[in-house]
Amino acid sequence: MTTAAAGRARLVRARAGFLDLGRGLGTALTAALLVLWLLIVVALLPVGIGLLLVPSAARGVRRLADAERTRTGSPTWGPGPQRLRAALADPLWRRDVRWLPPHAVVGVLLGLVGVLLPVYAVRDLSFPLWWWLVPAGEDPSPWWWTVDAWPDALAVAGLGAVWALLSLVGLPVLARAQSARSRALLRPPADVDLSLRVAELTATRAAALDAHAAELRRIERSLHDGAQNRLVGVTVLLGAARRAVARDPAVADDLLARAQAAAEEALAELRAVVRGILPPVLDRGLAAAVTGLAADCRVPCRVEVAVEPRCPVSVEATAYFVVAEALTNVSRHSGARTASVDVRRLGEHLHVVVTDDGRGGADPGAGSGLTGVLRRVEALDGTLELTSPPGGPTRVEVRLPCGS
Repeated sequence: MTTAAAGRARLVRARAGFLDLGRGLGTALTAALLVLWLLIVVALLPVGIGLLLVPSAARGVRRLADAERTRTGSPTWGPGPQRLRAALADPLWRRDVRWLPPHAVVGVLLGLVGVLLPVYAVRDLSFPLWWWLVPAGEDPSPWWWTVDAWPDALAVAGLGAVWALLSLVGLPVLARAQSARSRALLRPPADVDLSLRVAELTATRAAALDAHAAELRRIERSLHDGAQNRLVGVTVLLGAARRAVARDPAVADDLLARAQAAAEEALAELRAVVRGILPPVLDRGLAAAVTGLAADCRVPCRVEVAVEPRCPVSVEATAYFVVAEALTNVSRHSGARTASVDVRRLGEHLHVVVTDDGRGGADPGAGSGLTGVLRRVEALDGTLELTSPPGGPTRVEVRLPCGS
């Protein structure tokens, strides 16, 4: 990887870490409010009002905990208990409650550090551009020393460079630490984890069967509406040419030319169907396949691929279709000027990240091709995270297990 490419990759990771820390900060602040709300409910229990507030408090705890599980890639647990006795007897709900105070403290601290580092970097790096505009007699320094000359201003900018370096290196580390702590505190007991795993595998198996049936319908429709119709046309043209050979060779020659063109179109459609099942380009490796997709994208696309050793064929095929669908959406709907594809094998998982600077607003639930992508990913026990606020940018991140 070139120095420039490594720098861009680090910027992408730092930006992703910043966004993740921001979301973690949001759940941490909400956790602090929930802790206060639970204390109020407990204080009101002796007078009876607290019993009326228990259902809302229980739902709030479970919803926030499930939101954090979704953020950290853990399975959610569904609705929580609605009554006080049921809540106290539910080990999962008690675990959620025990998670609240540590997350409210540690999550807020890590989130604030993650948010303030780039803010300090921007402020101090830009300091030499505006410090001289401050009226005389006022100290514009954001720190403990007085700034009254250019060397002092450049010293502030140097400190800003330190903040920027810490942001690049530290934001991904802080984001991982924040998420890992939540995963550890919200992890269910072993027996509950097993039952959740069984339920998750049942759901993913059903999704895999649905995806398989949908794929068969797509193939059948493509063959019936495309290649089969063209082959019927070839048969008709050949029959007409055979009858015209004796009486009008020129007409027969024209019919044969049309039949040849129809046969070539049918062959092209058959190749497209085959590529839709398992792209032959994957025989050359995922890096070549993804690079080919990026080259065909209408939007300038940067590609970084590091997938050694290779993953199983099913995982590579799913990653290929994820990138293909994401870049199709970028070309058709995003209005983006640039896009990037980052595919990496990290341990036992393949990470696929596609980003663009378009208008955002992508929604997997709106009947887009992302729904099919989600089914493919879930069928392999993977996860898909879509971040696409109105105004952009859009980020599709997929994690696929690929063995050791």
